[in-house]
Amino acid sequence: MRTCETARRMIEYEGRSWIPILFRMRGSVIPRLLPRVLLTTALGVLAVLLVEKHEFKLPSVAHALVGVALGLLLVFRTNASYDRYWEGRKQLGFMVNRTRDLARQVAAYVEDAAVRAHFARLIPSFYWLAAQTLRRDTALGPAERHLTEAERAALAKVTHRAPVITAWMSAHLRAEASAGRLSEQRLQACDANLMAFNDALGGAERILRTPIPFAYAQHIKIFVVLFCFSAPFVMADVMGWATPVAVAFLAIALFGIDEIGVEIEEPFGDDPNDLPLDSIGTGIEKAVAEILDVGAQKP
Repeated sequence: MRTCETARRMIEYEGRSWIPILFRMRGSVIPRLLPRVLLTTALGVLAVLLVEKHEFKLPSVAHALVGVALGLLLVFRTNASYDRYWEGRKQLGFMVNRTRDLARQVAAYVEDAAVRAHFARLIPSFYWLAAQTLRRDTALGPAERHLTEAERAALAKVTHRAPVITAWMSAHLRAEASAGRLSEQRLQACDANLMAFNDALGGAERILRTPIPFAYAQHIKIFVVLFCFSAPFVMADVMGWATPVAVAFLAIALFGIDEIGVEIEEPFGDDPNDLPLDSIGTGIEKAVAEILDVGAQKP
């Protein structure tokens, strides 16, 4: 698994800049398509030779009807994948909002500087451990620098680490309430944000653990392969030696749409098109530190 921050950085680009987008390879699915495109091109050459020597070709009507059905399947596939991608981003955004709000509450309600310091460590730790869970990574990752040696040792024996962090934060709030320094209403308000942390993580895990049904993914791949590999034998009679070039572009289009769907359906990984978990975590660290530092001071 890649650990380099650059490898995990989501691609940022200017939509109006055509040339840089056209020729940028990082994040493109085209390199992964080359074997399939080359095979389709070779079939295009074979199809032209068969037409010239044996007048062999496939009927175009049936092929066109399959193409219409395949187009609908690919549209549905892309929409389903992007829905998962966007839902993942919404869950992370909700988590960002709740971390800021909990930091605001602690800055306003908790007078003990030591307790605020605990939350300055534990709030980012929750996010980083949640991110590691979504990446299926068992390491503590960036959370390690926020945790004490005793906390790291305790988490080493735990499978669901991020919820443990919320339990620790709840314990700090309970201690403040027991000491009479935090009212019941304020405790409940803070607890609502901690519950929202777990809700957001659960929503993201739902995406992670509910893949596109296998039968659907397989069905699309079968028909994409059949359509692209049979297209040369339909086109060769009309297009002649332009067939290999035409089917190569056809293969890039259809295989590419399916490959894009595969890449974005799990948005929490390390692919260039996945969500920017690291930059979101860095933003949470900075925001929480500023809120608990500056926000706790009366202007």
